[in-house]
Amino acid sequence: MTLALAGTLLSGCVSKPKPSAPPPPRAIVTADHSRVATVAMYDAGGRFVVLNFTGTQPPPNGSVLFIYRDGLKAGEVNIIGPRREDNVVADLISGEARVGDEVRDQ
Repeated sequence: MTLALAGTLLSGCVSKPKPSAPPPPRAIVTADHSRVATVAMYDAGGRFVVLNFTGTQPPPNGSVLFIYRDGLKAGEVNIIGPRREDNVVADLISGEARVGDEVRDQ
């Protein structure tokens, strides 16, 4: 009986599975839903810009957007309209704009 009890105890210790390692952490990815446009035309005298929103819906009149050049904020614009296809007119509120600058809503 002692031998049977010892065998039962040993088999219980041997058959325990090793604890598994915790799963690796997962990266959280969120989509960037900010509107992106480019400065298509700039009138230095009148202080207005034409923005091109190819592939995205232009924001409504009165929206304030930000102009970026090389990743740095260069100015702000206020959408005033009119619109024609993917293009919309905006007033330059502050800073400056150049053709090709990126325009975002944040």
